[in-house]
Amino acid sequence: MRLFRRLAATVAAFALPIAGLVALAGTAQAAASATATYQKVSDWGTGFEGKWTVKNTGTTTLTSWTVEWDYPSGTTVTSAWDATVTSSGTHWTGKNVGWNGTLAPGATISFGFNGAGSGAPSGCKVNGGSCDGGSTPTDSPPSAPGTPTASGVTNTSLTIGWAAATDDKGVKNYDVYRGGAKVATVTGTSYADSGLTKGTTYTYSVVARDTADQTGPASGSVSVTTTGGNNPPDPGGKVKLGYFTEWGVYGRNYHVKNLDTSGSATKITHINYAFGNVQGGKCTIGDAYADYDKAYTADQSVDGVADNWDQPLRGNFNQLRKLKAKYPNIKVLWSFGGWTWSGGFGQAAANPAAFADSCYSLVEDPRWADVFDGIDIDWEYPNACGLSCDTSGAASLKNVLSALRTKFGSSNLVTAAISADGSNGGKLDLADYAGASQYVDFYNVMTYDFFGAWDAQGPTAPHSPLTSYAGIPIAGFNSEAAVTKLKGKGIAGSKLNLGIGFYGRGWTGVTQAAPGGAATGPAQGTYEQGIEDYKVLKGSCPATGTVAGTAYAKCGSNWWSYDTPATIAGKMSWTKQQGLRGAFYWEFSGDTANGELANAVHTGLQ
Repeated sequence: MRLFRRLAATVAAFALPIAGLVALAGTAQAAASATATYQKVSDWGTGFEGKWTVKNTGTTTLTSWTVEWDYPSGTTVTSAWDATVTSSGTHWTGKNVGWNGTLAPGATISFGFNGAGSGAPSGCKVNGGSCDGGSTPTDSPPSAPGTPTASGVTNTSLTIGWAAATDDKGVKNYDVYRGGAKVATVTGTSYADSGLTKGTTYTYSVVARDTADQTGPASGSVSVTTTGGNNPPDPGGKVKLGYFTEWGVYGRNYHVKNLDTSGSATKITHINYAFGNVQGGKCTIGDAYADYDKAYTADQSVDGVADNWDQPLRGNFNQLRKLKAKYPNIKVLWSFGGWTWSGGFGQAAANPAAFADSCYSLVEDPRWADVFDGIDIDWEYPNACGLSCDTSGAASLKNVLSALRTKFGSSNLVTAAISADGSNGGKLDLADYAGASQYVDFYNVMTYDFFGAWDAQGPTAPHSPLTSYAGIPIAGFNSEAAVTKLKGKGIAGSKLNLGIGFYGRGWTGVTQAAPGGAATGPAQGTYEQGIEDYKVLKGSCPATGTVAGTAYAKCGSNWWSYDTPATIAGKMSWTKQQGLRGAFYWEFSGDTANGELANAVHTGLQ
């Protein structure tokens, strides 16, 4: 979005296994000279820690060692220590590092790694020979248990049961998963869950574990809704979408729980989580600490349960998971780009398929795949200028969105935030928005930030005018012009959402109350000059007039424009008249503590 132009962001580099494997040199050594034993040290449901121990069983010193094994598809090594671990497809290799290759007769050495998935190693070789270390699992993993069924469902509890899995050496126990997180390990074939929320839908699956501690494939899943409550149905029609910013958890002290306590969670259908970065033609993490590492105390957490230091997922992602458990109608999309991070889209457009693959791998990472229902692209702007200028061509947006739709499929949402420049020859005329529209569920038309104090001397003008008005500084810079242009290109209104800013833009040094006055510079804002949250302006500079369907305020020498519940009501009425899909807003933290702007959007679209 144009609104927040961040000067800096924390970017976490996530280490992944090396795709290419250098071929092993030399011939296989005698199997009797070394053995390798595998141990699963720990398992936290979405990942595990494994360890290989190599022993020199020969009579001469080994000067190097190599362990090879296979994992079933879906099980991978994500990081390793005390060995260089590489892969070729599902075949994995661990080689000694410089300091631990020498192994005297009878001596042992171990190396460890973290992994994702539930598969067990097979086909082990050490220095080319069989790993006959005795404790290496050689039996097959258990089968999938039967798909669970539910019974005894109440407002706060239920019981699930399932058909037993089979295994050649016997099943030891079962791991029970609720919403992607392991909630119990049981020895029988049923589990009684309690402490649930009334009128809430929960999804369960089960994984069997054999006597060698190998896990098999997951059962099918079952969704169960507790009794009581009055959750709103999936609206199907009108979209009510808000942006949640990852950096809001810092200075703004705005967290996922605020969506619940403000009442906004009951008034929305979608959340766009902003932002993931775009680097080197790939989707990457924006702020790893805020995204999945920040620990929440019980009073900060959506469900009142504190994070543990060793749980596999914390931060905003885990809080969004908890919010979705409480409000299962909400869809969450991960938004990539924004004003600051759109510079990488040009390289992504050079190889859309590779870009889509990278985005899918990140959004569907097993640690948080259940959190997200799709992807949003916030490219500012294709084949045009934003913070930087893109020259990838008019077809670039269409090509990128086509690749994303192919990769994410029809079961995931694919959306995009787009320009609202309705001027002749403007941004909407520079890329194939019509051709690209077939690949998105909807466009979020950024109908705000038309005018602001980057023009320090004015003239003052509302930053989010619904319509044109006498004296508007630039023709075509209003919501009506943007929607009219998009419809004229053949894009259905049912694919367009109107944008609302939960903030104002303002100037200082202004003497004229009506729009069109001169100024001396941007008005002071809490976080950035020329911009302020609605929740602040509501009290510090109340609206003194309206123009083009939005409000403005003159207080002292400052002049601000912003939307109020009353002007939002008018915009929502226009949205329905135009047959638009719905509305979205940037962003939640600008609203009041009781979510009065989110409520105005919700009420206006009823």
